[in-house]
Order: sequence, then structure tokens, then C-alpha cells
Amino acid sequence: MTVHHSRLLLAAMASSTILTAPSVADTQRADSDTLEEILVVGARPVTTATESDINPTRVARADAAALVAGVPGGALINNGALSGQVQFRGMMGARVAVSIDGQRFGSGGPNLMDPPLQYAPLPLVASLEISRSVGSVSDGPGLAGRVNATFKKVDFTDSADMDFSGSLSASVRSADESVATGGVVGAATDTWRVQVLGSYEDGSNLRSARGDIAGTFYERSVGGAGFGWRSEDGTHELGFDYRHHKVDDTGNPPFAMDIEFFNGDFARGTYIGRYDGLMLEANVAYANIGHAMTNYASRPAPMMATMYRRSVATAETWTTDLTLSKTLDTGTLSLGGDYENTSHDMTITNPNNDAFFIGAFPDIEMERIGGFAEWRYEEAGSGYEVGLRYDHYQSTAGEATLGSAVPAMPGMLAMAFNNGDRTVKHDLVDAVFQGWYKINDAATLRATLARKNRAPGYVEQFGWLPISASGGLADGNTYVGDRGLKAETALIAELGMDYTAGGFYMRPTAFYRKVDDYIQGVPFDDTPGVSDTVVEMISTMNGDPTPLRFANVDATLYGLDVDLGMALSDNWHIDATFSYVRAERDDTDDNLYRIAPARGVVGLTYEGGDWYVTAASRMVAKQKKVSATNDEAPTDGYVLVDLYAGWWLNDRVSLTAGVENLFDRFYEDHLAGYNRIADSDVAVGDRLPGAGTNAFLRLEYSF
Repeated sequence: MTVHHSRLLLAAMASSTILTAPSVADTQRADSDTLEEILVVGARPVTTATESDINPTRVARADAAALVAGVPGGALINNGALSGQVQFRGMMGARVAVSIDGQRFGSGGPNLMDPPLQYAPLPLVASLEISRSVGSVSDGPGLAGRVNATFKKVDFTDSADMDFSGSLSASVRSADESVATGGVVGAATDTWRVQVLGSYEDGSNLRSARGDIAGTFYERSVGGAGFGWRSEDGTHELGFDYRHHKVDDTGNPPFAMDIEFFNGDFARGTYIGRYDGLMLEANVAYANIGHAMTNYASRPAPMMATMYRRSVATAETWTTDLTLSKTLDTGTLSLGGDYENTSHDMTITNPNNDAFFIGAFPDIEMERIGGFAEWRYEEAGSGYEVGLRYDHYQSTAGEATLGSAVPAMPGMLAMAFNNGDRTVKHDLVDAVFQGWYKINDAATLRATLARKNRAPGYVEQFGWLPISASGGLADGNTYVGDRGLKAETALIAELGMDYTAGGFYMRPTAFYRKVDDYIQGVPFDDTPGVSDTVVEMISTMNGDPTPLRFANVDATLYGLDVDLGMALSDNWHIDATFSYVRAERDDTDDNLYRIAPARGVVGLTYEGGDWYVTAASRMVAKQKKVSATNDEAPTDGYVLVDLYAGWWLNDRVSLTAGVENLFDRFYEDHLAGYNRIADSDVAVGDRLPGAGTNAFLRLEYSF
């Protein structure tokens, strides 16, 4: 079984996010931080403070996105207990490539209530692999950053004798009175393995320092199984895994509706073959997600029966990929191809009137086929990687349909949509160069130059009706799409250094990104607030007199992030992170929308063998560089204090506890959404506050 009893440089430092030290992958490969940083669940401290190593799991949230957002340059888009998104160096949403156990798939709904990390419940997560920069072309398309959540599993053994193993955990949190439990158990030999896994989580409304945040309850469960076979000589390996994910009634205060359910089935088959220095890796995967949301079941219902809404959505994804790698005397050559096909559909209904229905996203099909070539060379701690990738995208939409009870104006927009060309194509080329040079035993320089692209999503292209579907922005605005959107193209430069000597480590990275045709919401026309078009009239009737349309703008993002620390003695060490990003529009005198402010974490840890105690402070600056185009409100800065402790009873049992926001301070995260639920201690239209004092306890058992 994959059980990580790893050394760690930090023992539970940050809050609902975590502070990431240099990882094992970075130490062993000594190259670029665009390559993998691995955050391992349940790590046991056997440390010296100068070692580049790994963090334990933070359990102060149910959302795995909060963990990913703890790395330098990362931030959390807090859209609900299970709906968090990751932002890396100012980029968010579909710009960040997120996979679950190597599988990519489409979200179940157009509002991204189920971003990919919703399907990574923490009781099942073994590690989070993070490339906070551009990644490699072999990782697939993606404009900024990559995350892969790897589940716990029962792995092959070194013996023909059958061995039983497993990893189980249980945790409780006070801020939302939640419980979470789950894990994996199974049996294996050196040629076969079999396992079952499962988890269950349940939480009530989250408490802030000024009262309850209505609509932040949640319930999620997962069940699955897997098996694998390996030839006796280890040259061939087959695997198959299946999971069923279920989210029941779950509140989403930043959205116009709450989750009624998500039902998702995930299956993935893998093959690895080794042939005289040639490695073949192949994967086939399938995901099918059903989703429903309402504006009446989990929040105060509308006063009129005609305003009840229930939306039903589906997403079905097929993916396959194949990679051939050959190790030569002068390096490693990798060639590969991948295919992805996702079908989306969403219909708005009124449960009180069968004649009211709107096919808001009718029979959408998103298809991508790509190929890449990648060369990697390394010698004596220095090296480079160069890669080239091509992707062809084709997106199509069916005809929008409406029921007889729908007013006339939406019918006018549907007719215009149906009469237009509903097929969109993009051909994109990515190029990446990453180099690293070992100056001496203490320092390694890193550099990256890249050209990366992102094709528009289906909401951005095919949103013909002004509704609040925004691909996860959850900002209360209504949006319409544009089939004429160009793909985003970014030119990227990064320069960094890894330094470790005399009990001190530091990893600063400066970055610059020039993004042409960045996709963002802009006013629908030149007279915002004046309802002189059908789109604006419909939007006004729905409560938003200033609808937005997705459009191409030009942008520049630059900044610095760093993690650093120092051993103060054999038992004491101090560690910190700092992140800053500046994001400006180049086509007008404005800032990009929804960008994290400067922030940092500083923690002091005492380690006493099989236990540790950490005191940490989260510091977030005010954000005044906001988007006037999107009427974005500024936020104040804040400082929070957290305490953590851990105890490893033996090699199998660990206990972790902590108290976050110790002084119960009220604060608002700049990236959080705005409340849309009445009968809450948070006023409608106010930014959602952060959690108040939160105590947690986690028990983990591995065998």
C-alpha cells in the first residue's frame, strides 16, 4: 500500500490553506517549480528544518481546493463548502488544468458548482501533485498551473504472499459541526491487487465571527473499487478503477440556486508496458455526471409560483491518451497523443408549470484531439526540457428549445441563436522551454519560457440567454456568450532559484505573463444600464439591468512568490510563504477581475520527536486594484492566528488537532462570492465572510 511516512519541513502551518515547503520531487530533480510539488496526506515528521520535503494534510475544510491554494502563488476561489476553485498567479477556472487520479472531465453544470476537486474528498486523497507554473506539454493543455489529486490505494507488494492493508481516517470540525470519515482497504501480492474505498461527509452551516452563513451546509459520499495486474517480470501492468460520487442537498450562497444533487460515475483503465528502454503508457476514461439545482428547496422560496426554478444538467466525458517514452544516452524523448470529448446539456424548468422550460445549453459537444513531442535532458543536477504541443478543438451546439409558457423575448434570442452558425473551431500550438542550472550544492537557478493557449469554454461561447451561468464566477451578474471569441494566448517568462544551506531554505520565483485575447465579462453594449436591447430587457426583468458579455481583452500579469524558512535549533524552525500578483488590462485603464491580494503565512514550529506544535499567522493585504468594468468592490486586509498540534502514537496511528482564527476575527476574503440567500446573518449582496474560530481533530489509522 502507498503509505507516506515522510519527512516534513513544516508541521501543519497554515489555516484552511497550507504552507508548502520544497518537496521531495523538487529535491530529487532539482529543476523547475513548474514540475511537481507533492503534498502528502498523513505525513509523519522525522525532520531537520533544512530538508526539502512534504506537508501533512490540513483538515480545516472539506474542500481540497483549499489545500491546493496554500502553495506559494495559489489562492482559493471560495464559492461554497464543496465548490472551491484554485487560482494560480492570478489565473483561475478552466485556465488551471485539474485532474482526479489522472482523469480529466467536464463539470456537471454551467456554473461550475462542481469544479474537479469536488470529486476529491479528503478522506480518500493520498497526495496532491501541483505544478503552479506552466507544466509540461505532456501534461495536456492548460494556460496556468496543473493539479492532480491522487487517491489512496492498495499497491502491489514484493511477495507472492497475500497482504491485507488499508488507510482509514475520521475528523470533526467545530465551525460547521461537520464529520468526515473514509479510506481504502484491500489485499495484494506482487502480481495482483484489489481494493474498495469509500467516504462520507456531512456539515452544517458555517459560522463566521458575526453569525451563521446560511446555505453553507453539505453532504457528500463516495464508493468505489479497483483492481490491478502486473506480470511477474514487471514489464506489463493493467489497472481499472471505478467510483460513484454523490452530493445531496448542499447550499451555495454565491449562486442563484443550490445543489439538489450531483451523481457522478467515473471509470478509468490504465496500461503500462516496458520494452527494452521504451515505455508505453495508455489510459481510457469515462465520466458521467447528472446534476440538478433549485432556487426553492434549500433557501427561502420565491414569493410567486411563476418564479420557481429547477435546472437539470448533464455532462458526459470520454478521454483517451497514449505516451511513448524512450531513454537515450543524451536524454529522454516522449511522444504522445490524447483525445477528449465532452457533451453538455442544461434545461431550466418551473416545477409548477410543465409548459415552462428553456434549453439554455442545448446538446453541446466539446471535442479536442492533441499531440505532443517532448525532450528532457539532465546531468549533474542541471538540465532542460523542451516541448511542443498541437490541439484541435471543435465545439457544436444543438437548437435551443422553449416551452409555450416562456415569454416571447427569450424566444427571439433562441431564434437568433438557432439561425446562426453553431460550430466553432480552434487550432492551437503550445511551446515550453524549462531549464535549470546547478550553481553549487546550495543553489539552483530555474528559468521558463512558454507560449500557452486556452480555447473558450462552452458557457463563454454558447450562452445565448442572459442568466447567471458564468463558468464559476458566482458574482451575481448575468452573462451571455460569443461564438466569435478567440482563444487566449499567453507568452510566459519565469525566473527562480532554489537555495538551501546552513539550516536555511528559500525558493523565490518571479513571473511575467502577457495574455492576448484574455476572456472576461464586459458591459453588453456602450450604454450599460439602458435597456435598449432584448438581452438587456430580459436581464433587467431577472434583476440585473447591466448584463455582461464574454469578450476578448488583453492583459498582463506579473508578480513574485516565495517559500522560505530556517532552523532555529534542533527542535525549533520558522517557515513562511509570500505571494503577490499584479494583473492589468492592456486594452483599457483597468485591472483584471477577481485577483487575489498580496498575502503570506509565517509559522513557528516546535518538534518533539513524535509530536509537534505550530503557531501560525495568516496575513492578507487589502485589495484596491479592482476591476471598475465589473464593479468589483475592494476589500480590507486582515491577520489571523492559528494553532496546530500533532501526535504520532506509533507507525500506524496519528492524531492531528488545531484551532484556526483563534481570536474569532471577522474577515472577508477578496475572492469569495456574494451572498444571495435571505434569512442569513450575512446580508444579501454582501461578500461572504470567512469562518470564525474553528477547532478540528483528525485521527488516521494505516495498516
